[in-house]
Amino acid sequence: MLSLPMSATHYIETLFRRILPSPFVIALLLTLLTILLALVLTPAPEQGIHLWQILSYWEHGIWNQGLLVFAYQMMLILVLGHILVLSPPMNALIGRLTNRVHDTKSAVILVSITTLLVSFFNWGLGLIFGAIMARKVAEAAQRRGFLINYPLVGAAGYVGMMVWHGGISGSAPAKVGEQGHLKSLVDPGLADQLPSVLPYTETVFSGSNLMVFVLLLVLIPFVLYRLSRSAKVGPTTLSLYDAQLPGDQKFSGAERLDHTKYVGWFFGVMILVVFVGQYAPFLGQGIVTPNMLNFFMLGLAFILHGKIANFLHALGEAIDGASGILIQFPLYFGIMGIMQDSGLVVQMADFFVSISTTKTLPLLTYLSAALVNIFVPSGGGQWALQGPVILEAAIKLNVPVAKVVMAMAYGDQLTNMLQPFWALPLLGITKLKARELLPYTLWIMLIGAVVFFGALLFLY
Repeated sequence: MLSLPMSATHYIETLFRRILPSPFVIALLLTLLTILLALVLTPAPEQGIHLWQILSYWEHGIWNQGLLVFAYQMMLILVLGHILVLSPPMNALIGRLTNRVHDTKSAVILVSITTLLVSFFNWGLGLIFGAIMARKVAEAAQRRGFLINYPLVGAAGYVGMMVWHGGISGSAPAKVGEQGHLKSLVDPGLADQLPSVLPYTETVFSGSNLMVFVLLLVLIPFVLYRLSRSAKVGPTTLSLYDAQLPGDQKFSGAERLDHTKYVGWFFGVMILVVFVGQYAPFLGQGIVTPNMLNFFMLGLAFILHGKIANFLHALGEAIDGASGILIQFPLYFGIMGIMQDSGLVVQMADFFVSISTTKTLPLLTYLSAALVNIFVPSGGGQWALQGPVILEAAIKLNVPVAKVVMAMAYGDQLTNMLQPFWALPLLGITKLKARELLPYTLWIMLIGAVVFFGALLFLY
């Protein structure tokens, strides 16, 4: 039973090594493909050159101010999360966890389960936590002298992106929980048929979604464990990170401020006090925004690192891990600009809607979301583009709104295992390559595809 999936995995790995370019080149190729699709499938303007118009949509998307703010928020989530887990207390905690690891089997179970749990709470924290856990397992293997399949462990650290959109920080469930958001997405004539708010009890915390999460929490580690039983192992050669700077140096004058714990502790406590005072009402409602998360992580990172010098030392390491994603954000924003302004995404969604019935709409919404996610790997951006289309279809076909919202969320999650954009922080931290991860994440995608499809058919 194992030989078949593993032989298939080895074949896929060999194929990817030969044909799969870097994630940056993939982003460039997707840009060209989107331009071509828009040129062929969307109507030409009455005046002007069609290609030039599409390129103007691309440029507008790249410099979209709202998306650039979002990009900075996401970068801070990744960087601050990385700084946080590089602190001495977090290092010690992760060290205790990795002490239980002695081979690839125990590694993938530990990394995947903890990553899935953290990601269900918050995708940004889960993404960084999974990457750091995978890296620390490899470092433990180096220190203690046992062999692992590092790409498989890295894939285990990425599986949180299979549950994030159905989790507490999921973009679509969070947005539809805002007062009046649903009604703002459709024509006024249809708005009266939508509720003002769709609470988490009908989306994230519904019995159906929690059952989906539990199934994935069991099946994903199991599949990774089965793959690990015949996976090839080898040594790792990573540079080991030291959370503390050398302590035998003497400092004088203002330089001492960088190396005293009191400065970091003071500002950390001040930030957390302001955080509680400012955001307590939102926390009481279960609302967590990117700004809230970043503010909290900044304060906590100051406290856990203590010395500002140690904080800045971790910052240098964290920026290196997130550098790959920085330049790719604008490229995908450009793709989003073309998809939105040309009407291409609406055409894609309309096609699926046009062939839908009351029974098939959730399934086709799920499939269309999986396709759109390849071009628009942002859950929030995808909801902004696709949400109005599926809501209008749900009203016309009398399909429960919560069902189509979660169908879109599941589709978005699914192809994260194929689209390497959100894997960039993990690749930066672990020093792995996308082509090394994908042979294993594809198996996870297949498992997720079955679970999500079955849930939409039988649980909702």
